[in-house]
Amino acid sequence: MRLDLSHIRQPETAFLRQYEPSAFAEDDEDYRVVAPVSLGFTIHKDQDRFRLVGTLATTLELRCSRCLEPFAWPVNAAYDLRYLPEGAGVPDDEDTEDRELGEDDASATFYQDDGIDLGDLMREQFYLALPMKPLCREDCKGLCPQCGTNLNTDTCQCQIRWEDPRLAGLKALIPDRKHDDA
Repeated sequence: MRLDLSHIRQPETAFLRQYEPSAFAEDDEDYRVVAPVSLGFTIHKDQDRFRLVGTLATTLELRCSRCLEPFAWPVNAAYDLRYLPEGAGVPDDEDTEDRELGEDDASATFYQDDGIDLGDLMREQFYLALPMKPLCREDCKGLCPQCGTNLNTDTCQCQIRWEDPRLAGLKALIPDRKHDDA
């Protein structure tokens, strides 16, 4: 999945490809690609600088952070990326501390050997599309902390009674009462 930039001659070139889920490694624990990935963008060329403006669409499988069940997460991400040749933008003078960052410097990525790795581009967009806390649904009840039962599908008989261990010394001072004298 490499875009060969040496073949790009026009100032604007359209690019549209579809990749099967099997093209992506499944050793990633954060997500799994489960639908074909549609990658489309326009390449804007300015000498040896390139700007890719486009969209990426697919469906990822994530694990719910509460109940650990897998669920589908649709991705439809728009991006605008700038690519400079490796070594460009590095000042020759030693006065790099006083140099101000330009607007393009923060969003620029570097390419090498006249090619851009589209796999890296897509993985980056997948990670940017992931929610901070993936939930299968808004009202997910999660797992029982005692027995591990998925509370969305089953109910458990666990009696969850938490006592603050810092107050255990005070509890020992109060005798057990069989009936209320107050």
